[in-house]
Amino acid sequence: MEEKLIERLESAVVRLEALSLRSGGVAVSGGDDSAATDPSIVAFDDFIGTCFGRVSSAAEKIGGQVLEVTRILEQALNVQKELLIKIKQTRKPDLAGLAEFLKPLNEVVMKANAMTEGRRSDFFNHLKAAADSLAALFWIAYTGKECGMSMPIAHVEESWQMAEFYCNKILVQYKSKDPNHVEWAKALKDLYLPGLRDYVKSHYPLGPVWSTTGKSTASAPSKAPAPSAPAPPPPPPASFFSSESSQPSSSKPKEGMAAVFQEISSGKSVTAGLKKVTNDMKAKNRSDRTGIVAVAAKEGRAGAPSFSKAGPPKLELQMGRKWAVENQIGKKNLVIDDCDAKQSVYIFGCKDSVLHIQGKVNNITIDKCTKMGVVFTDVVAACEIVNCNGVEVQCQGSAPTISVDNTGGCQLYLSKDSLGASITTAKSSEINVLVPGAEPGGDLVEHALPQQFIHAFKDGQFETTPVSHSGG
Repeated sequence: MEEKLIERLESAVVRLEALSLRSGGVAVSGGDDSAATDPSIVAFDDFIGTCFGRVSSAAEKIGGQVLEVTRILEQALNVQKELLIKIKQTRKPDLAGLAEFLKPLNEVVMKANAMTEGRRSDFFNHLKAAADSLAALFWIAYTGKECGMSMPIAHVEESWQMAEFYCNKILVQYKSKDPNHVEWAKALKDLYLPGLRDYVKSHYPLGPVWSTTGKSTASAPSKAPAPSAPAPPPPPPASFFSSESSQPSSSKPKEGMAAVFQEISSGKSVTAGLKKVTNDMKAKNRSDRTGIVAVAAKEGRAGAPSFSKAGPPKLELQMGRKWAVENQIGKKNLVIDDCDAKQSVYIFGCKDSVLHIQGKVNNITIDKCTKMGVVFTDVVAACEIVNCNGVEVQCQGSAPTISVDNTGGCQLYLSKDSLGASITTAKSSEINVLVPGAEPGGDLVEHALPQQFIHAFKDGQFETTPVSHSGG
């Protein structure tokens, strides 16, 4: 017990010596040292040491931008500690003075927000979670019920909800990949809930307690004109500028539709100012007006360059889960051979091309393609054809579900293993399904799926049957 007391006295002496050197050798009573040793400030140091230590150690193992934004978070906590010390030495400021008082903390928060802007990095969720969580530190801006803020404890809880969305994304993304990222996300949450919340609840439940005898906070300096330049004289009355402004509004000339109605009601001839149209000015009598389009105008329009809105062609695996085949035009030898049952294939905006998918995939989607051919082996879930025109799809293995939506012209080639597939169509036309014949090695048999239906009301409900045409 005595050793701990001696250590605390020695640390106090060191602080007093540093303070005396800072103030020119004269110790100031009731200065920074008394505020720094206040129980609430000591408790804030303990809060940083226990709660932030976990975040920092996890960030050091991850490195990169996560470590960088964690250091900004540490800087924000240190700035808040300095502000808490100043609060005990400063009188409660007005609104302008409070904004100037919180400026150091606001600058650190802006530094964290700057890391989330621009091109998204691989650690965007980490950066966003840390940047959004810093809003909780502004509980010290609470000055009373009239300030428009929630109470300090509620403010910390509400501010963390903004960051929790991205924190949960980190937990899901790295749940079975990297425990360091999971530890960082959990430690960040514990830093605010219950860490900062419990600290505020214990020491500042009703907001910061400003000093009643301390110095006042200086407001932000306002830009004033130079002393040598006299202020400009006030503008003269409006009547000095023109005589028109002194006239009553009823004597001013009216504009717009009001002028039209005034002229109509004046009794004057309304058509007095119109020009007379002679016979040679009429369209039927003009020789320069014909119904033949000039050749030069037609050639000018045909020669105008046409621009395509399609993006660059793609054939790539994204995030290890999705094959993206986009904007391929005139490519007959597209191949995807390194695939597995957990991956999906998305084909978009392709024209006059052929794609071979060699292997089993989870799902295949063909969207907004024209004259596109797709040959695949097996699909686990479904093959979807949407917003296409003139496509051909061949299944060499099995496919439990094939759906065709808003498509005109579709040829489906099924193998023996895929004859049990469920085919769903909606808002589509000219859909033909070719299946193997009865004899091995025989020709394929083509079946046209109906696109016209008859709906008849019988026995209290509608019965729907496809339209059948007979040649008899």
